[in-house]
Amino acid sequence: MLRRIFGPLLARARRRPDSWQHLEANVLEVKSLAHLKVALGWARDPILEGEHLHTYLGLNDLNDRRLRDAEVIAGACANEARKIALEIGTGHGLTTALMAENAPHATVHTVNIPPEDIGAGGVYTTFAPAHEQIGRVWRERKLSNVVQILANTATWEPDFGPIDVALIDGCHDAEFVFGDTRKVLAHCREGSLILWHDFHPALRRVYPWIASVCRGVERLYQEGLLRGPILHLQDSWVGLYRVPSGGER
Repeated sequence: MLRRIFGPLLARARRRPDSWQHLEANVLEVKSLAHLKVALGWARDPILEGEHLHTYLGLNDLNDRRLRDAEVIAGACANEARKIALEIGTGHGLTTALMAENAPHATVHTVNIPPEDIGAGGVYTTFAPAHEQIGRVWRERKLSNVVQILANTATWEPDFGPIDVALIDGCHDAEFVFGDTRKVLAHCREGSLILWHDFHPALRRVYPWIASVCRGVERLYQEGLLRGPILHLQDSWVGLYRVPSGGER
């Protein structure tokens, strides 16, 4: 009797795909920046300056999270940004400056939604500065290799490339993460790096915006746009993906 009642339910449960199966199969935890350098063949140490990297404002910053994030982003720019880098989500421009200072010979294009269009963004827009505050830090540092773009990435399309390094850190809704990454991939080359901020699969049950980012990345795998590993530096909130060659698996 029990088998007749529960058998079909169990069979359907077995057939139901695991919504996180691709992340569970592809995310590799990396112990330190030194190990990340070995894994990616990096030779240069990134420039990591500023008290903000050591600021603790709350539990989100446990285990030097800000510094760990900067190690991944700056390391990628110092070693891989030959000509063009892209940041989606300028904010005050701290990360923009980090990217530009670590890739002085590249142009960093940075995109932020205009404040007047914020209602057209998603739910998980974690920071929305006033117009005059967007990119304030990189302007104060007089960095000449930055191009500021004000646009909603739901309708914006890059008109430059190939992109060497791209950081996706705009709206954290899954559909934006998916859409932004898909657009970026179309302008990347083999070997380009794509980074997602607020990416930490182990914390997806703790922070809803992290779950949303992970859901967007999972969908990229489901639709065949990503294949191969994502490297995640321990204690960081950044995932790093290298665009494979056509024959790689």
